[in-house]
Amino acid sequence: MKKQPSVAISPGLSVSLRRYLYFTAAVTGAAIMIVEILGAKMLAPYVGMSHFVWTAQIAVTLVALAAGYYAGGRMVDRSAKLGRLYGCMVLAAAYLCLSVLIVKPVANWCLDLHQLALGSLLASTFLFFVPLALLAMTGPFLVRVLTSAVSGVGGNVGRLTAVSTLGSFFGTLLIGYLLIPFFPNSRTMYFTAILLMLVAVGYFFGWERKSHDKSAVMSGVTAGLLLGLVGVQGDSRSQYSEFVRRFRGNSNFGMLEVVDDPGGTRRFYLNDYLTQNIYDPVERKSAALFTYMLHDLARAYTRTIDSALCIGLGVGIVPRQFAQEGVRVDVVEINPAVAPVARRYFDCDLERFHLVFDDGRHFVNSGTNHYDAIILDAFLGDSSPVHLMTREAFSSMRTLLKPGGTLVINCFVDFDPGRDFFAASLDKTLKSVFRSVRIHSAGSGNVFFVASDQSELVVGNSPDFAQIHASCREAARYTLANIVEANPGHGIVLTDDYNPVEFYDAPNREATRRRLVINVRAL
Repeated sequence: MKKQPSVAISPGLSVSLRRYLYFTAAVTGAAIMIVEILGAKMLAPYVGMSHFVWTAQIAVTLVALAAGYYAGGRMVDRSAKLGRLYGCMVLAAAYLCLSVLIVKPVANWCLDLHQLALGSLLASTFLFFVPLALLAMTGPFLVRVLTSAVSGVGGNVGRLTAVSTLGSFFGTLLIGYLLIPFFPNSRTMYFTAILLMLVAVGYFFGWERKSHDKSAVMSGVTAGLLLGLVGVQGDSRSQYSEFVRRFRGNSNFGMLEVVDDPGGTRRFYLNDYLTQNIYDPVERKSAALFTYMLHDLARAYTRTIDSALCIGLGVGIVPRQFAQEGVRVDVVEINPAVAPVARRYFDCDLERFHLVFDDGRHFVNSGTNHYDAIILDAFLGDSSPVHLMTREAFSSMRTLLKPGGTLVINCFVDFDPGRDFFAASLDKTLKSVFRSVRIHSAGSGNVFFVASDQSELVVGNSPDFAQIHASCREAARYTLANIVEANPGHGIVLTDDYNPVEFYDAPNREATRRRLVINVRAL
């Protein structure tokens, strides 16, 4: 008979406690992934969602895990008392509650730094390094506690790693598909902290009823709960002084809000606290220049528009205008949460056009309909998704355009030397696909690119400026007349394989975000 391998489970542990330790490993694994993903979402309203932010969050998570693994191993070698581990869990939970309270001042301070990469790294480190490191101590600590024989240590490590990884898997699904879309970020972080506290309290009341550490643990739990509660309540209150908040809801693509000015003549649509559109609910017109320019430039440069594709719904101003003129309109929108907001607060009749929830790039790659005009107005906070700005993306859009059709793009770019990489590259990329490209600038803020297979872009249909909201009328006249040129030597043709816009355009995006955030702070 084969000799059975020695059992490596510590004989002093009851079956119920061993099971509870594996449960603890699963919960901490889930919590680590929730904190990593949710942390980036909590920072997004202030520092954006560029690759710098995700790089910072992932880097901080990895360093925190390394530090936690090391510290957990050192701590359990000195003392294998489980109360110490669960005390660390309470500290991690209390710190997460604190992060809910201080995320705004910390992120705003980092926003004032002139380097997004450094600012996001500091913010992520300050807010999430400590709790992630404390949670990472669980793995090596439990391996030592559960192991009594060297011959079976591999099995214990394998089981604990598997259980923790499965916890991380379920935590990732939970945060991505359930918690972020339906709950405010502050509450999700608070509930995660409460779960960790309950696991720790469960151990102390289940297996260490006479522990002297119990009072300290309960004090930490109480302090953390109070800190988190203050943070959640502060996050729930309106941040816009005398303005009236009509709606607030989370989504997979940021926090959506609708606020009215005190007079009820301006309604602001915000995504992660950044103004995305302005509407006059009295006149039922947009009070944002870009909505008129997207529509009017397409009309100006296209002989006849019978069909149009809008990539990005926003609050539905542009597709609504085309639909009212009898144009057959398709709209592709990546965020389903914006549709009911557009309908309820911005008078958008969604039945007037065909709305598809999809990524814009996937839609144009697989599209079969053809259009007289394509309107590209996709934004994620302060910038356009870079995968929609490559030669391959524009080639797909060109195949969907009818002969003589136009592509109109709304974006933020800078033309000053040293800051014009995105402007020059976008111009150069469009010219590699289309015969004609023209750039209209509002002077500050929005810039509009028009591209077509026409031999020359000539204004054939002048806008009816009387139909434009009075607050935008003069700016619209100026933008239509203000044609600018980009320096092709300062850019490259952007491709799917090489598209470094986020890196080279980072200073402009920081400035745009800072300007938008300052405008919101003034509300």
